[in-house]
Amino acid sequence: MSNKLEEARMIINEVDAQMAELFVKRMRAAEMVCEHKMEYGLPILDQKREDAVIERNSALVEDNVLKEYYIDYLKHLMSVSRAYQYRLQSGLKVAYSGVEGAFAHIAAGRIFPEGNRVSYSDFKAAYDSVVKGESDVAVLPIENSYAGEVGQTIDLLFSGGLFINGIYELEIHQNLLGLPDATVDDIKKVTSHPQALSQCHDYIKLRGFEAEESTNTALAAKTVAEMKDRSLGAIASVETAEIYGLKVIEANINKSGENTTRFAVLSKVKASSPSLSSTVMMFTVKHEAGSLANAIGIIGKYGYNMTALRSRPMKKHSWQYYFYVEIDGTTDTENGVKMLEELNKVCDCLKVAGTFAPHTEI
Repeated sequence: MSNKLEEARMIINEVDAQMAELFVKRMRAAEMVCEHKMEYGLPILDQKREDAVIERNSALVEDNVLKEYYIDYLKHLMSVSRAYQYRLQSGLKVAYSGVEGAFAHIAAGRIFPEGNRVSYSDFKAAYDSVVKGESDVAVLPIENSYAGEVGQTIDLLFSGGLFINGIYELEIHQNLLGLPDATVDDIKKVTSHPQALSQCHDYIKLRGFEAEESTNTALAAKTVAEMKDRSLGAIASVETAEIYGLKVIEANINKSGENTTRFAVLSKVKASSPSLSSTVMMFTVKHEAGSLANAIGIIGKYGYNMTALRSRPMKKHSWQYYFYVEIDGTTDTENGVKMLEELNKVCDCLKVAGTFAPHTEI
């Protein structure tokens, strides 16, 4: 064996031993990252962060040929780190409202692939489970592009103490589901949630189906599976068909292709991350002329662009309203602190409800 080969192998063995030690050290740090993400209800994958790390670290390798391989190495290392964090995340309890196969169930699974999804009967029960410590986070809908805001969730955000640590967009595709041996000609009646029936009104009318309302789309699919009636169909998701052993007879039957629901991840603690670049604020204004205009003016004065502004009636006070606002940017900056100080002067109640990354699709 040549001295050069022996020398090379000695170097490799030495480096491998160092890399093994550093690998363990890095994975212990990944455990800390995972603990932080679980506490704040953040997803494991943070693509912006990974891209920044790759860009920064690859600049340390001057050889352009080796740099390409080093980038591949970093990507694989991050993939291994994510896989380990997903394994650690398996103990995370994720509350949602509805039954298995409901869109909230699907959203929770896509945000937290290894989390333990726990079903609750309604939004408040899911929300309260986090408050009580039964669950770590809750995934609740806050808005649908077809039906508008989900008032129950917005009200819980205003009155409760949980924070938004992410908002995720789930594109909704409605499908005609039936028994495995059913065809579209067999279907005489369809059942689903009223909103799903409304979204598919044109299709139902075209086919001449009778429509029957159900509590939600997943329950409708479960009913079809249990009834074993080929003339009965459900309108629901592909995932729901798989859960209940049904067949997708016709896909994407909703009237509008633009049907997206935004789901918020709620936690006891407020997250702070460079990837969370937008903010949710909620406030009431004094009963004085121009109070709302003053509040909006203050937000604009400090360079914040409002992407959403909605009013909601206050449950305990007739004809009084609170306001829900989404802005580009966070409030932990010098301008943000000054903005909040001024807003407090014109608002009876003001809370920063959380931060999120805009237009994050799942």
